[in-house]
Amino acid sequence: MIEFTDELIKKLNELKKQTFFDLLELAGRVFIIVDYDESVVIGKRGFLPEEKERGLVLVFNSRMKFSWENDAITATLVFGSTPEKCYIPVNAIAVVFSPDLRVQLSVPVVRKINKEEQIKESSKQSDMQDKGKVVDITKLRKKK
Repeated sequence: MIEFTDELIKKLNELKKQTFFDLLELAGRVFIIVDYDESVVIGKRGFLPEEKERGLVLVFNSRMKFSWENDAITATLVFGSTPEKCYIPVNAIAVVFSPDLRVQLSVPVVRKINKEEQIKESSKQSDMQDKGKVVDITKLRKKK
């Protein structure tokens, strides 16, 4: 398993940015999937319940005014007929894709957590496995 160091996270974020702008240049529009995170701001609208689970798909085109700084995209995006000021940290971007070009970059969303949170998360995963919510596929056998 790869350890997501600060340097690796930085390089993955640079790859997201490069892919975003390459697809925007080639296709004129680019889609991203943003995972729910408290640091993401989608105006007053926020994330809908299903978007919190599956992520929010956002579309950018070459005519839009937006800014991609080192750590986030800022833009005013329109949902229905309502403009919403958005702040999307690069770390919350899970996928950059173009359906027109059939190209996709999927990157695991990595959040930094301290040692105490790691212990809690490890304990939570262990509890879920004990409750049967996680299936150990190494113990499954193919029936003949």
